[in-house]
Amino acid sequence: MPRLALHWQILLAMLVGATSGVLLNRFYGQRRVDLQPPGTSLRVEIHDTTDRIEINIRDPRSGTRRTLVVDPTAHAPGVFSNVAQLAASDPRAYGWFVNHGRSPARRVGDVSHTAGGFFLRLLKMVSVPLIITSLMTGLTGLGHAGQLGRMFSRTALYYVATSMLAIATGLLLVNLIRPGLGGSMTALAESELPLASEGLGSVLLRQLEALIPANPLAAVAEGNFLSIISFTLLFGVFTLLAGQRATEILGGFFQAAFEVMMRMTMAIIALAPLGVLMLMLSATATQGVDVFRVLGWYFLTVLAALSLHALVTLPLILRFVARRSPLAFARAMSPALLTAFSSASSNATLPLTLSCAENRAHVSNRVSSFVLPLGATINMDGTALYEAVAVLFIAQLYHGANLPLTAQIIVALTALLASIGAAGIPHAGLVMMTIILQAVHLPLEMQGVILAVDRVLDMCRTSVNVWSDSCGCAVIARYEAAGGRPSVAMPADDFP
Repeated sequence: MPRLALHWQILLAMLVGATSGVLLNRFYGQRRVDLQPPGTSLRVEIHDTTDRIEINIRDPRSGTRRTLVVDPTAHAPGVFSNVAQLAASDPRAYGWFVNHGRSPARRVGDVSHTAGGFFLRLLKMVSVPLIITSLMTGLTGLGHAGQLGRMFSRTALYYVATSMLAIATGLLLVNLIRPGLGGSMTALAESELPLASEGLGSVLLRQLEALIPANPLAAVAEGNFLSIISFTLLFGVFTLLAGQRATEILGGFFQAAFEVMMRMTMAIIALAPLGVLMLMLSATATQGVDVFRVLGWYFLTVLAALSLHALVTLPLILRFVARRSPLAFARAMSPALLTAFSSASSNATLPLTLSCAENRAHVSNRVSSFVLPLGATINMDGTALYEAVAVLFIAQLYHGANLPLTAQIIVALTALLASIGAAGIPHAGLVMMTIILQAVHLPLEMQGVILAVDRVLDMCRTSVNVWSDSCGCAVIARYEAAGGRPSVAMPADDFP
């Protein structure tokens, strides 16, 4: 019997987990219990409902009475927003609730949350070696140091500029639409963390310091992702400058290591259906159907931002910078774009992208063979946009408010660097998102909220990644064809 494709497995797991969780929440989401803890004269009444936990503690001898309330939506003094705060404030009451007061739906949700957490830990486990090997493979693949000149500078400038435009588009729409406000997923978090309150200058200085690690090995051990990315980029460049022998030795090593890490990552991604099942079950068993209303706005926000970047920003660059017809160029690259959408892998699409660029869009091999492989490694407009929107959406859910400007700048800069390190394989954005969540002090567990719709968004953002790489080919070709001066563009209207 043929095995279902991964995206169908994830969709099925999402439906099973969500349906099971909603039914549990609907029929087994409440529990009321009265108990007298051993060794005390106290009477404890615990009432657990879908969105509220109330613990009444009464002492018959003294007549005193106090009430502890956990309500993620209340935001009132004396009311805990999650059970972790209850545990920190009154461990004894928390123990009574865990052992005796949880509803069946919450018990199942807690177990599935723990199981889903293992999947997230596996994603975090491969993130550092995947960043290092992916970047080094792309850089050493350039050949020798002579190829780094003018073409590399222009290519890098294009990649950084379009990625920042994509991130700005995502931030604009997520601030306008605000998909995470009005819903609360605080129960998925382990602790309540304050919003960033640093000044802009100190934030930028701290980010700059993170780009220059005092000890690169310590940065790897501690998972300091910004330091890892910046040092790996420098190491790759100076490997090329060291000469052919160093490039061949280190290039071969990192190529082999990258292939191993891709295998390991894909093996972990194969567990995504189970991870999605557990995380969706946890979310819906404890939150009910409200999770889908909020997730729907998030999905539409990402799609709108990706569409704006792919259908407006990049075509304008093609028209006024590359002097190419956007419609004709899109038609030339359509086989690669459709393959990217169906495979969700820019690396797997790369051979077809090269063929379309050379044979259908008439870009020279000298340009396409340099720009496209590098772009498949470090140019991820769609991924950068998606990660910025996803993190701000998670922050809106978690805090019940938008992140301040300084925190959003951190998100933008970190999303840019994280997208550079993202491998061109399905779901690589999930691995890289941990970088940005850590940068703005959001719990990694919140990533599980968006896994249910990640596959469809992955297909869309991969197409945007490949489309941006292709547009970069046209831009660089215009300036390289005439020895560095802008040249007259070759026609892109007649294809074989």
